[in-house]
Amino acid sequence: MPDKQIVLITGANTGIGFEVVKALYNSEGSYDILVGSRKLENAETAIAGLKKESSKDGSSLTPLVIDISSDDSIQRALAQVSKSHGKIDVLLNNAGGGFDGKAQSGEMTLREAFNASWDVNVSGTHVLTHEAIPLLLKSPNPRLLFVTSGTSALSETERFDYPPLARLNASPEAGWPKPNTGNPVISYRSSKTGLNMLMREWAKTLKNDGVKVWAISPGFLATGLGGVGVEQLKKMGARDPSEGGQFIKDVIEGKRDGDQGKVIRATMVQPW
Repeated sequence: MPDKQIVLITGANTGIGFEVVKALYNSEGSYDILVGSRKLENAETAIAGLKKESSKDGSSLTPLVIDISSDDSIQRALAQVSKSHGKIDVLLNNAGGGFDGKAQSGEMTLREAFNASWDVNVSGTHVLTHEAIPLLLKSPNPRLLFVTSGTSALSETERFDYPPLARLNASPEAGWPKPNTGNPVISYRSSKTGLNMLMREWAKTLKNDGVKVWAISPGFLATGLGGVGVEQLKKMGARDPSEGGQFIKDVIEGKRDGDQGKVIRATMVQPW
């Protein structure tokens, strides 16, 4: 049996991250999937639930405590991976957050919400990637993935021909203050656009090291991100998160190697 590929997934106990764990665990490949979560019990619960659904001899699941908003947590997690596995074959930067709703409700100030979005979606992701590079470069086929958003494309901010984009890009009526309506995404959307540039910088930096790099735009999926609610998102046209899991699995398994260095959707390259 070939050596297992070591796949580190942040934010892996729920949402799209968990769907990737599930897709890889049930695939024909052989993986040791490091199920990253801020709390050990959440990772263990996710693993127990998946093992109850299906058993897979070829792959294994390992809980990993990692909070990408904490440098200490990142360093502890990578020290653990270095000791137990010695390398990382795939780093999937999936952990992310949307805090616009908390600013809208008054739970956070506007500055706090923006800082939180950038700290998690860009800064924390960048720090983890930087610290993980020595382990990634020990792989014979290293892959680095960043989970971005379909809302991040600057060129699509002027599109109104697709209902979700028409809703997202619509301008409110004149006057101030503007009404608190819809799904607020300004800090989330801005930070994911920043993440796309971060991906480009890493693609440039690691080009001569043989690391394959992408930003993954999984599509409008019904996850718990942003606190909108799964059922409400489904009413707005969101698809099942398992589609995102299968898409990212395909990228990990080499089906989009021709699109390195780009933001990719399941059926196309996402425009900038």
